[in-house]
Parts: sequence; structure tokens; C-alpha cells
Amino acid sequence: MPPLTRIVLVGPPGAGKGTQATRLAGKLSVPHISTGDLFRANISRQTGLGKRAKVFMDAGHLVPDELTIEMAKDRMRQPDAENGFLLDGFPRNVSQAEALDELLKTEAITLDAVLDLEIPEGEIIKRIAGRRICRSRSAHVFHVSYSPPKRQGVCDVCGDELYQRDDDSEETVRKRLEVYSTQTEPVIEYYKTQGLAVTISSLGSVDEVTRRALEALERVDDDE
Repeated sequence: MPPLTRIVLVGPPGAGKGTQATRLAGKLSVPHISTGDLFRANISRQTGLGKRAKVFMDAGHLVPDELTIEMAKDRMRQPDAENGFLLDGFPRNVSQAEALDELLKTEAITLDAVLDLEIPEGEIIKRIAGRRICRSRSAHVFHVSYSPPKRQGVCDVCGDELYQRDDDSEETVRKRLEVYSTQTEPVIEYYKTQGLAVTISSLGSVDEVTRRALEALERVDDDE
């Protein structure tokens, strides 16, 4: 059987979702479609959707669901997504999941699987709150536990100061997790009722998680 090629990837902040999305899309030979990339592409090309989204983003507001859905619809209709795609960061809530179902129904296609990356909250906080960024333009990244600098607070590469971004603070991470719990975890339950969701642990090395994800997708494929 051909591999599953229409996949939604979900997971909390710090689960390594972006890294795994890129790797899995490459393994499956499908485009990686993330909401962040959609926003940036539409804004840089100054599309009608991009101009509308920029108004909200410049004001510090979330881009409304209907705009996000329209951007996703436009992207999934491009030639490189004809044989599949990996959605990352969309759908972000049940309303978007329902809209995606309707969109796919009009295109006479269905999702193959929803891959849920699971990770303990304590590990999420450790991963994100431990990051330190170099103040130089190159912005080298270190971690107080996993890849610490040789000298505390000093970049190994250029000797500039290392700092913690405001959105990496433990307080901010906990707030982001609350938003995830409220908005995105219900999406997982939504897809579980459709028999599409499969959960894997995102603990371990990048290679281990990728292998785990591919094995989980193979099991789903075998069950169909």
C-alpha cells in the first residue's frame, strides 16, 4: 500500500513539532504546510489574504479562523499538494477542524491520520525555559541542560551575551500550555472520535521520534 500522505500534526509547544513536521514531510515526499509559513508567504507576496491578516497581526491580534482557513485552502490546492500534505499548526481548534473537514469534502479527499506528539508538561517547561539565545545577529542557541555554553551566559561562538527571550520564560510557557489545553487538545479528541488520531511520545532523540512517528503511521495504514 502507498504511505499515508494527508496528515495533520499536533502537539504542545516544545514537543519538537516543527522539526518533526519538516522531517516527516521529507520522508513522505509531501509539502509541509504550517500556519506561520502561510502567513509569511501571503504577507510577503502582498496577497489579498495577506494584507487582511497583516492588519490583525500588526495590532497584536490572532488571525481570524476564516482567514487562516482560506489561506490553507489556497495552499492545499497548489500542484505540489495534489498527492498529499502535512498540516502543522492547523487546525488549531475544533472550529478549524470542522472547517477543514468541509473543505476536504468539497475536494473529495479525506485525511489519512492525525499524529499527536505527547510530552510531559515538566519536560516542555524544561526544554523551552532552558533556552538561551546569543544577542549577536547570528542568534546562536544554547540550552542550560542539553547544550550549555562553556562559560555561563556567554556564547561559545562569538563571546556575546546569552539571554532568555520573554516568550521562553516559565510563566509565559505555562500560559501557552493553558491556551493549548483549552483550544487544541479538544482537536485531538475530535479526531479520536473519527478514528484518525494516533498518539506517540516525543521524548528521546529527533531520530527516535521520527522513527516512532513513521512506525505509528504504518500501523494506521495497516489497519485501514
